[in-house]
Amino acid sequence: MKKALLWIAAIIVTILAAIYQRDTGPTNPKRITYTIEGTTYKAKLPRSGNSTSDCKVSLNLPLTSTATLYFRRYSTQDSFSPIPFIPEDEKTQSAYLPQMPPAAKLEYYIVVNEGNNPMEIMKNSPVVIRYKGDVPAWALIPHILAMFLAMLYSSLAGLAAAFKMESFRKFAIITLVLLLVGGFVLGPIIQFYAFGQAWTGFPLGFDLTDNKTLIALLIWLAAVIANRKHSRPKIVIAAAIVTIVVFSIPHSTKGSELNYETGKVVSGVIMRVP
Repeated sequence: MKKALLWIAAIIVTILAAIYQRDTGPTNPKRITYTIEGTTYKAKLPRSGNSTSDCKVSLNLPLTSTATLYFRRYSTQDSFSPIPFIPEDEKTQSAYLPQMPPAAKLEYYIVVNEGNNPMEIMKNSPVVIRYKGDVPAWALIPHILAMFLAMLYSSLAGLAAAFKMESFRKFAIITLVLLLVGGFVLGPIIQFYAFGQAWTGFPLGFDLTDNKTLIALLIWLAAVIANRKHSRPKIVIAAAIVTIVVFSIPHSTKGSELNYETGKVVSGVIMRVP
């Protein structure tokens, strides 16, 4: 019963962390709600695009309404360029953002013309979309699985240590191995396919996804070494807590970004240029 409760609690913690990351990540679609002719509509505006094709932006719009998407290169003072929405059926209209190189970002907003009353969507805070290259499934799927399991076993190790179950040492080792495989073998492969760079964390850059993975690996390495000959559950508990904290940082924050001024891919925040 104690082991079952341990697994249930660890699974709950892991799922909640995964949901939080999904909902707060800067590349997840922006959910919006708007009202036209007394009817409320919902839509998801993309914040991640594929560099090999135009990016489709769709709205639920009646045929009696017209809309225009305005976009420009992110971190610049370029003028916004218009793209008209084209009806796909009686309920949906779409516009297509242009194809961009990996790590390039665009910002965009939408204006819906409903009679003489234009409705602005996200104009005061434009949606930012980042483009990426194709990532092969053979690398992406194992990476996601390994990182999810790393979080699960991290929670298991921390809870087992808190309840003074000897299995916490085994769970700590498994966590370390999963972080190594998922974050430092498969992670760089994915980043290279997506943005052309394998590592943009310390000391090469400020990518928080890479850096939080590095922090997690180092702290679990320390926890495993500290528990090799002696049982030190408090260190494993601390490692599990730190892992929850660092993995609460939204995925892709301060990630790879194409600097339009230099033409180079960098990580961190780029200031707007003239």
